[in-house]
Amino acid sequence: MSVDFIRELCLSFPHATEQVQWGDDLVFKIGGKIFSVSPLSAHHRLVLSVKTTPEKFYELTEIPGVIPAPYMARNFWIALERWDALRRADIEALVRESYALVFAKLPKKKQAELAAKSPEKKPAKKKTATR
Repeated sequence: MSVDFIRELCLSFPHATEQVQWGDDLVFKIGGKIFSVSPLSAHHRLVLSVKTTPEKFYELTEIPGVIPAPYMARNFWIALERWDALRRADIEALVRESYALVFAKLPKKKQAELAAKSPEKKPAKKKTATR
C-alpha cells in the first residue's frame, strides 16, 4: 500500500482533483472540498486521512493504528498511522465512502454542475443471437 495506490484510486473518481497543500500533503478534492489527504514525506506520522460516518468513526478509532484525524476529528475524519492498520480492501472502501460523503455535502447546484460535466455512459451493445 502506498501513496501511489491512493492517488490512482482517488483520481479514478469523477471530477476528483489533486494538489499539494500545507507543504507536503497530497490533497484530493471533489467540487473544491477535500475527501482524502496523504502526506508525501516519509517522516510524517500519518499515512492517510479520510472522512467517515459518525458510527464508523467510533468503531474505526478503536483499531490500533487508526486515530481521530488531527484538526478534523470533530467532522468524523480518521487517520491511519500506518498502511497495515487496515486491509487494502477496507482502505479502498473508506476512500470511496469519503468521496461519496463529501460529494453528498456539496451544494445541490454544485452537484448538478458536476453531474452535467460527467461523460455520458455509452449504451451497452446488444448481443445478437447467431444460428
